[in-house]
Amino acid sequence: MPPHAYFVVSAIFHYLGPAFAVLLFVRVEPLGVAWLRIASAALIFALWRRPWRVWRVLDRRTRWLLGVWAAVLAVMNSLFYLAIDRLPLGTVAAIEFLPVVALAAIGTRTGRNLLALGLAVGGVYLLSDVRLVAEPLGFAFAAANAVLFALYIVLGHRVAQSPHVRGIDGLALSMLLAAVVAVPLGAVDAAPALLDPIALAAGVGVGISSSVIPYVCDQLAMARLTRNGYALLVSLLPATAAVIGVVVLAQFPTILEVLGVVLVVAGVAVHREAPQRQS
Repeated sequence: MPPHAYFVVSAIFHYLGPAFAVLLFVRVEPLGVAWLRIASAALIFALWRRPWRVWRVLDRRTRWLLGVWAAVLAVMNSLFYLAIDRLPLGTVAAIEFLPVVALAAIGTRTGRNLLALGLAVGGVYLLSDVRLVAEPLGFAFAAANAVLFALYIVLGHRVAQSPHVRGIDGLALSMLLAAVVAVPLGAVDAAPALLDPIALAAGVGVGISSSVIPYVCDQLAMARLTRNGYALLVSLLPATAAVIGVVVLAQFPTILEVLGVVLVVAGVAVHREAPQRQS
C-alpha cells in the first residue's frame, strides 16, 4: 500500500475512536476511558508483537527514547480525553496543531512559515473566542495536550526511523510502558468498567480504534514519508475531527468555528519544517 493510504486510515480512526469514547463517558469517567484505551491497546500489542523480547536487546539510548515516548502517550491521551469531555472534538483537534506550526516557524524562519503561524493563530483565536469563556479548563487541557502532541510527532518519527527497533515493535513497547505510566492517572476511574461488560467491551473497542489502528498506520506512513510530507497530510486531521464530530456526536460548529478550523488546516498545510540533517 502507498504511504498515503495508511495515512487516510489513520486520519479516520484517529478521531473516530475518541468520538466513541465521548459516548462512553456516560458510563466511565474520561480518565478511566483513557486508561482503558491505553491498557487494551497495550494488551493487543503485547499478544501480537511480544515486545519484551525486543527490549532485552536494545541499547540504553533507545530504551530511553521509548520510555519518554510512552510517558508522552500516557499523559497526552489523558489530557485529550479531559479536553473532549468539555469541548467539541473539532475544536480540540484544531488546538492540537498550533504548537506544531509554531515549532516549525521557530526552527525555519521563512515567510511561508510566518504565514502558516499567522493562519493557525488566527484560527485558534476564533475557536477560543467562541469557547474560552464557557470552558477555560477545557482549553487548558487542550493546550497541554497540544504541546504533547507536537512532541509525540517528533518522537514518533525517531522511533519509526530508528535502526535499532522496528517502528511497530517500538510502538508496542511504548504502549506497554504507557499503560503502566497511566495507572495512577486513570486506573481507579476505570475500575467500575471491570464490572460492566458493555462498558469494558466499549473501552476495548475505543482502544482498538484509537490506539491500535491509527498508531500502526502512523508508523507505516512515517517510515515511508518525509517529515514535511507527513506534516502536509496531517493538516487534514482538524477537518476530519470536525466532520466526525458532526456525524457521530452531532456537534454542529458555528460559522466562526468552521472558519477557525479552516484557518488552522491552511496553516498546517502551508508550514514547512527544517530539512532533516543526514547522519
